[in-house]
Amino acid sequence: MSYYYGNRRNGFLANVPVVTKNILIINIIMFAATLICDKMYDNRMLESNIMGIFACYSPESSLFKVWQPITYMFMHSGFFHILFNMYTLLMFGSIVENILGTRKYIVFYVICGLGAAALHFLIAELIGDQNIPMVGASGAIYGVLIAYAMLFPQSRMTLIFPPVSLSAKWMVVIFAGIELLTGVTGTIEGVAHFAHLGGMLTGFLLIVFWRLTGVLFDKKRLL
Repeated sequence: MSYYYGNRRNGFLANVPVVTKNILIINIIMFAATLICDKMYDNRMLESNIMGIFACYSPESSLFKVWQPITYMFMHSGFFHILFNMYTLLMFGSIVENILGTRKYIVFYVICGLGAAALHFLIAELIGDQNIPMVGASGAIYGVLIAYAMLFPQSRMTLIFPPVSLSAKWMVVIFAGIELLTGVTGTIEGVAHFAHLGGMLTGFLLIVFWRLTGVLFDKKRLL
């Protein structure tokens, strides 16, 4: 199954579904705004800059704001952080959106992001590490990945490094196992492993629920 993103007339994003396209654009705008803001404010005054306002703090923190569980999904800490997230979103989010339909995909993406934040801060509270804010679309995107694997379990996915090719269902199982192992052992610091797992778990439960209730697919798009 092949997908082509763009054409000569309308440009690179012409054939990207509307929600995925707008998520990409918002993330890029917010990343650019973060870079500009870093030049304007002292990085030590985290609560005064754009990252401090829109990153997600623990609800127990004095820096927590009610909008942060949504806005953190559109913030990134560095170039490669946003590059890998947006590349993954473009490749898999476009396909999942075409299957679920625009409205359901918006709900799916946001709820996966909320589920990611919920599990991250639940674990943070249990281990007493509530002061570090969380940023990134990874939690919601891991939900998109598991949705893709559940919709197209036998499709092939190939990693760039190492160059391993597996079916989507097994690739996602391996990703989940790695996230769980690294999260429990703490071998890779600075990564919200349990947010990734929270996004995956939320996405899995949503797809299962929609399948059981018979509302998974956008019937208009299937006609």
